[in-house]
Amino acid sequence: MSIIMAKSINATKAYKLISLLQKRFVDKLDLLSSILGENKQFEEVKWLRDSGIHGGGNRFEGKDNILFNTASVNVSQVHYDEDETKSLQSATAISTIIHPKNPNVPSIHIHISLTCLRDGNSYWRVMADLNPSIENEEDKEVFNNSLKELSNESYDEGINQGNKYFFIPALNKHRGICHFYLENYKTENEKEDFTFAQNFGKGIIDTYINIIENAFKTRITFSVQDTEKQLNYHTLYLFQVLTLDRGTTSGLLVHNQNDIGIMGSLPSFINKSLLKSWIQKVEKPQDELVSALVDSIEDNGIINISTKEKLASIVREHYKKYPQALKYQASGYTIPNTVNNHTK
Repeated sequence: MSIIMAKSINATKAYKLISLLQKRFVDKLDLLSSILGENKQFEEVKWLRDSGIHGGGNRFEGKDNILFNTASVNVSQVHYDEDETKSLQSATAISTIIHPKNPNVPSIHIHISLTCLRDGNSYWRVMADLNPSIENEEDKEVFNNSLKELSNESYDEGINQGNKYFFIPALNKHRGICHFYLENYKTENEKEDFTFAQNFGKGIIDTYINIIENAFKTRITFSVQDTEKQLNYHTLYLFQVLTLDRGTTSGLLVHNQNDIGIMGSLPSFINKSLLKSWIQKVEKPQDELVSALVDSIEDNGIINISTKEKLASIVREHYKKYPQALKYQASGYTIPNTVNNHTK
């Protein structure tokens, strides 16, 4: 069954925008694969929400094992045009994570989405953060300068919200070295907001491609110690995503029809013993969550499809059992009403 797209003009424009951003990113990554890797193109996977009645999406998954640990570029649109009981009319998003295989090449996370409510209000969510296993000041400067240029007067707010959102209290450190996050972004001019989201998406994609192309070409060698640093950083990344990331948790609580896509941000391997050591660092009942996550991962630390399914189920069931634990989730200056928008 095919996807039935949202009917509103704003949602239609947003879907076209994020689809073009997805193509832009995948085409550039495929080109890097043809030049520097195995010349293996990303492969498309589709999913449907309620057999397509309420939308769905697609993701392109990286298959080049020379360049990528994991790589996923996801687009989705969920809508309730025919269900007037929902406060949400549509949610349209691109969400992507690239984890390069070389530990000297940084990971990237980008999320751009438009939420349209039935009362006519709408707002954007704009995120971009650079996540290296091994920090490189030049990469950080290039990325940060790009954020300044692309965000203009929103730069300080985006950086401050990003630093707040991606801080991990239990470990007293951030996920990544440069974070940008605008929650509930809107001005009086919808056309300008759309243009901002479009230009930001294009610009940050191009910036990241330039960073990693240079890194792949110039940082060819790496040590066993570098690989170990990457493994430990990937463990921190998984920990942050599964215990703090509000977007991931909300997606899992809203429905279970795209669990593998939502878990697409997870790296292929983690350090299970390191993850286990963090059980005692989190508050109750989050210690139960981390303990269950640890138990679901094999001793070799491999995060495969079967493991992703288990992890998704564990997170979903934990917050159904302890809804009050959502207060421990990360947030910027405001907390989005994502789950209630889908249920009420």
